Amino acid sequence: MNTLQGKCTLITGGASGIGRATAQLFAKEGAAVAIVDVNDAAGKDLAKDIQDSGSEAIYIHGDVTRAEDCQRAVELTVGQLGGLDILFNNAGVIRRKNILEISESEWDRVMEVNVKSIYLMSKFTLPVMVKAGGGAIINNGSGWGLRGGRNAVSYCASKGAVVNLTRAMAIDHGPDNIRVNCICPGDTDTPMLHGEAVQLGLNKESFLAEAAERPMGRYGKPMEVAQAVLFLASEAASYVTGTILVVDGGGLA
Repeated sequence: MNTLQGKCTLITGGASGIGRATAQLFAKEGAAVAIVDVNDAAGKDLAKDIQDSGSEAIYIHGDVTRAEDCQRAVELTVGQLGGLDILFNNAGVIRRKNILEISESEWDRVMEVNVKSIYLMSKFTLPVMVKAGGGAIINNGSGWGLRGGRNAVSYCASKGAVVNLTRAMAIDHGPDNIRVNCICPGDTDTPMLHGEAVQLGLNKESFLAEAAERPMGRYGKPMEVAQAVLFLASEAASYVTGTILVVDGGGLA
């Protein structure tokens, strides 16, 4: 449909899961895509797959908790793709522990990847968007950014921060014609979801069955979340900013 024809996009955590699906969808919709990740093999393979399909894509190795890596990612995106119109702050990690179990280093890691990365990537992206006359930023939150969850205290805290950070950014940068929104997925079939079962020491099948206990009777697919990201990135959402879009099969209903 070429919804994003001519747009240049940057996706953090783009080598797998929701990020990967979004990169594929954005490319299909006409965007040039920069994939930022630390998984070089998966990131390079995805960029090549997109290129082979006839779309423009680059892979950038980058630790989104490091300012120099974030600045370099933005500079390479602008230099190689010609601009930066859409930023999807997707990178995230989870530690399934309560406050008595989680170590200080684990707490810091979750906060750095899930929250600090949004601050850093946005800090270097916003001047580019302001100069260009506008843009769209989408932050990846979680249903657990809107309510608490068991044995995931650092994750819940970080995603709650993402939700309100999104609102504050939308207020600050609306006058610059920059829309800032947040998606809050429920359990989605990604490597991170499967890894939670391992962290909790649970049987994978029973864990996934529990994840499917919501009105629609199943957990989500990465492409279903990517479709919501596409809406928020596109001109179909031209008057939408500061919004928290829940994509969870009715889990929070």
